[in-house]
Amino acid sequence: MRRFTQGVAVLLTTTSAAMAADRGTVHVVEGTGCECCSQWTEYLRQNGFEVTSEERYGALLIRHKMDLGVPTSQLSCHTGEIDGYFIEGHVPAADIERLLKERPDALGLAVPGMPYGSPGMGPENKRKAYDVNLVKRDGSVEVFSHYPAAQ
Repeated sequence: MRRFTQGVAVLLTTTSAAMAADRGTVHVVEGTGCECCSQWTEYLRQNGFEVTSEERYGALLIRHKMDLGVPTSQLSCHTGEIDGYFIEGHVPAADIERLLKERPDALGLAVPGMPYGSPGMGPENKRKAYDVNLVKRDGSVEVFSHYPAAQ
């Protein structure tokens, strides 16, 4: 029984590592000293993503967002990049997974602002309603996912 348990543990570890490798790595550019940015990167790691991060201050962070095509109406505190897409703000892991699976012709996903209860922004059971937006290549935006307020 012990060997079986060890074998299952090795299989699960190998499978989790392979899944993270298949997804690619999320590179996150965080605002200097921003606690919610580091909480979101930790959330991604807990959800099986490989994550690298760096901090940028002020205008350097904004310039990075603009270079990726993040519309000013969609700005938040941190910006991730994975497999040719930007991930702006507190986007849930499930939406990143869906983006990578569906591969829409778009620039990326955005959760503008910092909605309470989104990943890295407080408990989900006290969540305020928010949308995850798909930013298309022409700069237009459409709702990709909606998260209602917690009851």
